[in-house]
Amino acid sequence: MGGILPALYPETLRAAYEHQDAGRPVYIVTAASHELAEMLARLLWFDGGIGTRSETRDGVYTGRPEGPFVYGEGKTEAIRRVAEQEGIDLSASYAYSDSVSDLPMLRLVGNPVAVNPDSGLEQVARAEGWRIMRFEKLGRRLRFAGAALALGLLGGGGGYAFARFKPRHAWRRRIGLG
Repeated sequence: MGGILPALYPETLRAAYEHQDAGRPVYIVTAASHELAEMLARLLWFDGGIGTRSETRDGVYTGRPEGPFVYGEGKTEAIRRVAEQEGIDLSASYAYSDSVSDLPMLRLVGNPVAVNPDSGLEQVARAEGWRIMRFEKLGRRLRFAGAALALGLLGGGGGYAFARFKPRHAWRRRIGLG
C-alpha cells in the first residue's frame, strides 16, 4: 500500500465520499491483488475493492490467476461483473483515472473523469469532452491521518471501535477532507 496511498489526493477522497453521501457505492479498482484492493477499500471506508484474483486450493495460493488480470480490458470485465452482481448502472457511474491505460474503464461509464492525466489520457479526454481535474497529492494530511490512526489503535479498544464503526463526516473535517 505504500505505493498507492501516497498517490491519493484529498480532492479524490472528497469526491469519493460525496458519491457515497449521494448513495452511490465507491470501489477502488486496481491491477494489484484483490486482497490489497479490499484492504485499501476498508482503510478508506469505500464500499469495496476490485483487484486481480489469485487461485487458491485448500487455503493456499497456487501462483495462478483466477479470472482476468484487472488491467485494460480485464479491468472492464471485472467492473462489469461487480456491476451486474450489485445492480449498478454503469451508464450513470463515474470513473476516475490518471492513465491512458484506463481508457477501457473510462469508456465503460457514463461519467469519465481524468485526474492529473498523462499526456495520452489528456489528449483523449479533451477530444471526448471529458472532465479533467488537477489535484495536489495527499502528503502531509496522510501522515497526520496515519499518526492519528496509530494513536487510536494504541488506546485499548480503539482498534475494534475504528474497524467496527464508520464515522461519516467528523474525521474528514479534522483532516481537511470535508
